[in-house]
Amino acid sequence: MDFSGKAVLVTGASQGIGRAIARQFAARGARVAVHCHRNRRAAERTRAGLPGGPHLVVEADVGDAGAVARMVDAVAAGLGGLDVLVNNAGIHEPHPIAEVSYAEWQACWRRTLETNLLGAANAAWCAARHMMRQGGGRIVNVSSRGAFRGEPAAPAYGASKAGMNAMSQSLAKALAPHRIFVGAVAPGFVTTERTAPFLDGPEGEEVRRQSPLGRVATPDEVAYAVVFLASAGAEFTTGTIIDVNGASYLRS
Repeated sequence: MDFSGKAVLVTGASQGIGRAIARQFAARGARVAVHCHRNRRAAERTRAGLPGGPHLVVEADVGDAGAVARMVDAVAAGLGGLDVLVNNAGIHEPHPIAEVSYAEWQACWRRTLETNLLGAANAAWCAARHMMRQGGGRIVNVSSRGAFRGEPAAPAYGASKAGMNAMSQSLAKALAPHRIFVGAVAPGFVTTERTAPFLDGPEGEEVRRQSPLGRVATPDEVAYAVVFLASAGAEFTTGTIIDVNGASYLRS
């Protein structure tokens, strides 16, 4: 999978899965825009660790539609176009219905949908405009196993990822005539900076036992699936949702 000279924007790339995605694209010759919301220092560390280049760091609140448009335009200007968008940025906030106030419930749903779903939709709209002018491109959305099995402690998160899957399939149909191919990757638990405290705690072993492999995914395993969907030769997979959960959850 060769991405020499391709311009790639990865949202939420300052750490974890996003950082692994950025590294894998850069290792295959891409010029990468590393997005962050507030943690610019971490994003700069990600950029500094990428081979090749030139690479960019862009900062934006993906829940802000205007900021998303400015970010995508800045990436296209800075990298001389935009070939691949990876919508990876997202939030996960526990809000079990029996334990939060009505105000907390509404606020969490609003923040989660604005970031995880509307932010991705807006980035896709903006990126598609540049890709149409270039004659094609790729959009890959990072979803979640929770879109299928449910997220009782964080229902807005599960709903946002289910919406992302539906959006991916709708856009795959709408954008195929423009040679813009769209797919999604749905990971289960992944070892990252955010999940490490939970996986190292008392519930970690139970989570690992959910997979017959007896472990959770690495960020690079998720990144590999993203890179595949964005690669030349994978066009006929458009509309696909790839599960990366080690058979911990199998859907029909």
